[in-house]
Amino acid sequence: MKTLRVVVNPERLDSAEAQIALDRAAEILRAGGLVAFPTETVYGLGAKALDAAAVARIFAAKQRPSWDPVIVHIAGAVAENSMLASLVTEIPENARRLMAAFWPGPLTLLLPRSGAVPDAVTAGRPLVGVRMPSHPVAFELIRRAGVPVAAPSANIFSRTSPTTAAHVLEDLDGRIDAVLDAGPTPHGVESTVLDPNRSPMIIYRPGAITADQISGVGGAAELYSTERPGEAPEALPSPGVGLRHYAPKARLVLVEGPTDDLTAEVAATAALYPEEHLGILWPADLDPPTASAATVFNWGRWSVPEEMARDLYAGLRALDAEGCTVVLCPVPDGEGIEAAIRDRLRKAARLK
Repeated sequence: MKTLRVVVNPERLDSAEAQIALDRAAEILRAGGLVAFPTETVYGLGAKALDAAAVARIFAAKQRPSWDPVIVHIAGAVAENSMLASLVTEIPENARRLMAAFWPGPLTLLLPRSGAVPDAVTAGRPLVGVRMPSHPVAFELIRRAGVPVAAPSANIFSRTSPTTAAHVLEDLDGRIDAVLDAGPTPHGVESTVLDPNRSPMIIYRPGAITADQISGVGGAAELYSTERPGEAPEALPSPGVGLRHYAPKARLVLVEGPTDDLTAEVAATAALYPEEHLGILWPADLDPPTASAATVFNWGRWSVPEEMARDLYAGLRALDAEGCTVVLCPVPDGEGIEAAIRDRLRKAARLK
């Protein structure tokens, strides 16, 4: 298969070039093909969600195990949405409030699935993850396709998520039909995943929509604990939960501690790997560690965690491209988007 790469300017969707590209990608989706596209979080790999054969192509292209469910993306009006109606049987009132507040946006809600949803989408579970992306290219593509679109991240399973079209092609060139290239994604970490059917609500994956924001609109919410010894993959309730995800090829070593101590701690940790090609993800506004042989990626600013979230996966991929065998990374200890960064780093650093 030859993968078509089409550049789309998200600020010029009214141009003839963008119209042709979006129509072509929408037709591929309607025909059961695979299209990678940008969302505000990461690039997703889309297929027609209510077509079991199309969804199966996602799993084959990503080498994704069948027990890991995928998220379905919709577009259109938030209220009385026909795509949503085809996917779910009921919507709790707190979920409706959350939709009104955060859709379109990086919030996935787990809702009771309809009989039209293929088992492959939910891995046989009773809840389907649904979100409405705010990225203009994703929204317009789905709107034009006229169908709900199943779309996990557009990468080989468990690998670092893609935040550019080039990242997508590193993993999936020749395995998918097309990729819409609209430049880097703005948030850089995957959507918040929430089960609103329980009290308190459960956040299975932290993201750009924070626990405080969720609680302020929908009621009490708590973070799911992934530290459940012996839990089988088949029992995991949400994409990205409890397994090694988001991982670079290099061994990822995390350095945690007070901000004032991080420079010295990273330098001391670097000294433990004299025989390795060392890479360091390092924030620009912290004093650099003394590790002269290391390859350093400028990882945004510690004081602006949104920059670090945006550049996290790009940094891991860049250090992999440099041939680094060990990557050191300081871990933010705050809440909100820092909790999302910490979640991704800890999953990525788990032993194979």
